[in-house]
Amino acid sequence: MNLIYFTIAFLVSLGVCGVTYAILKKTKAKQEILEYVTEHSSKSGTPTMGGIGFLLAFVLCSVFSIKNNAELAIFCIVVTCGFGIIGFLDDFIKIKFKRNLGLRAYQKIFAQLLISVIVAVYVIKNPLIGGELKIPFANNSINILGWIFPLVIFIFLSCVNGVNLTDGLDGLASSVTLVYLIFFCLLTYIEIQKLNYNGYSVMAREYENLLILGLIGAGVLTAFLVYNAFPAKMFMGDVGSLALGSLVACLSIFTRMSLYIPILGIVYVISCLSVILQVGFFKVSKGKRIFLMAPYHHHLQEKGLSEPRICMIYTAVTAVLGGVLVAMSAA
Repeated sequence: MNLIYFTIAFLVSLGVCGVTYAILKKTKAKQEILEYVTEHSSKSGTPTMGGIGFLLAFVLCSVFSIKNNAELAIFCIVVTCGFGIIGFLDDFIKIKFKRNLGLRAYQKIFAQLLISVIVAVYVIKNPLIGGELKIPFANNSINILGWIFPLVIFIFLSCVNGVNLTDGLDGLASSVTLVYLIFFCLLTYIEIQKLNYNGYSVMAREYENLLILGLIGAGVLTAFLVYNAFPAKMFMGDVGSLALGSLVACLSIFTRMSLYIPILGIVYVISCLSVILQVGFFKVSKGKRIFLMAPYHHHLQEKGLSEPRICMIYTAVTAVLGGVLVAMSAA
């Protein structure tokens, strides 16, 4: 892997995020804090929409880095920007009207669903992706044919909302996604070697561009953590979390590693499931709760764990599972 892409992305993002922070602070683009999250009351007034910075850096670095046979990479960039725009609109409404509610739930779901359907159509018609899925922990794959269509839609809705729900503590979503991208790059590098060995040069070049996007994504997030790590000077906002979720989904789906997401992205699964279980149990039991607060990282916070410790645990779990996947793939 050529780490020059990571390094350049880090430096560009460091500068762009710095400018973004200054602008957001000057324009008073502040985060509205939910009243029931008492531990976060001191964060009221922290600039949000910081995801604009690393998203701009990601796009800028990507368009100048990708090479020939970059159809998948270009589509990935477009989709990531599309979800970023949805997040931007959500954040803008919150800031404009000084409230915690941005776009209505049905508006966000409709917009997310629309882009997800477009991607699903693209996937099912693209011979480089199709319905083939690599099986984790095995040098084998399966072809689910037309079932890839609903699976892609499900993955996108799950990833973008999973990252969004995980973005509840300083540096949590950014550090977890950073680790996810690092191990994605390692897994993709291994796959590229196999493709070249078996003579699939065109697909290998497409994967090389996706690998570049992964390295750039990791680079821009590392720089963003300078502003987002505890105590955060700037939050990513929905513009950042939705863009990251779509990037994770795109890269994994386009490399046929969709089944790796629940393993490498276990943190996102935990965030989604804890909310679903909490809401469902609350309605069924007429007011009772499973967790002290959902998503699960807030439950841990209520139990007395500090934000840095929770962040460390989440990233460590992601890294361990990523290491297992890489070791098994390389065997």
